Amino acid sequence: MSVNDDGRFHSGYGKPPKRTQFRRGVSGNPRGRPKGRLNVATVLEQILREKVVINDNGVPRTVSKLEAALKQLANKATGGDIVAIRQLIAFAVSAGLESANVEPKAQLSDSDLKLMNRVLQRLQKSGKGQSDDHNQ
Repeated sequence: MSVNDDGRFHSGYGKPPKRTQFRRGVSGNPRGRPKGRLNVATVLEQILREKVVINDNGVPRTVSKLEAALKQLANKATGGDIVAIRQLIAFAVSAGLESANVEPKAQLSDSDLKLMNRVLQRLQKSGKGQSDDHNQ
């Protein structure tokens, strides 16, 4: 603590006046967080587990909001939405589905393989130029 020439406590940036400082042994938040108060992760989990009714090929089904959202994302990705494709792949990788081996039904010709490699290279180049905000 710094003291002025006249013996009084000096207050300023980072040094509040003595009369407004917390006393020793007394908390600045005596009641604390109320019991039963939920944090963001808990609330988000509850929201994603809520049930909604969707029409699956004309048949109403009850599913969780998370399942409905992932189904919608997969449908957009199937429709060719590049952002949805990237997000769906990221979800699959984080869920550990990248190791799922899918056997091709038919052999691809050399020209098909070359075309697919060029498309993959173009997608990889376009993904490197974007920031992380666009990839999520």
